Amino acid sequence: MTVQWYPGHMTSARRKAAETMEFVDVVIEMVDARAPEASCNPMIRELREHRQRPCLKILNKADLADPAATSAWLDYYNGQEGVKAVALSCKSTSEAARVPKLCQPLAPHRNSTYKPLRMMIMGIPNVGKSTLMNVLLKRRVANVGDEPAVTKSQQCHKLKEHMTLTDSPGLMWPKIEHHSDGLMLAAIHAIGRNAVIDEEIAIFLADTLLVRYPEQLDGRYQLEVKGMDGAGVLEAIAQKRGCLLKGKRGVPDLEKAAMIFLTEFRGGKLGRISLETPETRLAMLREREPVAQ
Repeated sequence: MTVQWYPGHMTSARRKAAETMEFVDVVIEMVDARAPEASCNPMIRELREHRQRPCLKILNKADLADPAATSAWLDYYNGQEGVKAVALSCKSTSEAARVPKLCQPLAPHRNSTYKPLRMMIMGIPNVGKSTLMNVLLKRRVANVGDEPAVTKSQQCHKLKEHMTLTDSPGLMWPKIEHHSDGLMLAAIHAIGRNAVIDEEIAIFLADTLLVRYPEQLDGRYQLEVKGMDGAGVLEAIAQKRGCLLKGKRGVPDLEKAAMIFLTEFRGGKLGRISLETPETRLAMLREREPVAQ
């Protein structure tokens, strides 16, 4: 299955982001700590590099990701010019409160009421931008939902006398180049369900976990995973959870089992899991796995 998702409003959102970038000092780019590079929108990097804007890269949902993988990603990003990377959970008020202080050193000349620090939050859908905005402003100013593309327009607010913060809609890019990136984005729920088949995403996720986290599959579902493939895991989950098609004795309801599996992964019920590391990313790029035309 080829995963592509680019709702119509994102074209105008990108254009507006490019216009706003001229008046921004620091870009706060949010990615999902479970798949940091897959959830990096290349258009955001192009926009900020064109304007030569520094970036605070937040690996959000770090509480759901493998700490060892997250540490490797922080080393990777902190080695890039103009980038400061941190891992946190924006649902934590104390962790989110660190963000403005982390941005300030990236634009030290902007620190007064006459020259306020102007920050802009960017990232793909459903990565936590609106949650961060609401926590920092200590009130609900942005809609939050467990579905991609909840925010449709920019919002700018005064954070302090010497700081402003702009929230922007989640931005995807027109073509996902690598097949596995689309599958990872669907697994972390950054892509609308209308563009994917849950059963296929669940099988991909199960195959990934069989390689990297078999003990967590076993621990959650009491499976003997040795010798299984992703489809076999999904069938076993259906049996374990009683997901059977009505009127068809013993036939597993794989669609229902897929939703249970994906929901529990997304909620951290399987433990702290990362779908990629810098090493696996490099291996994938060496294989040059483009999306089928």
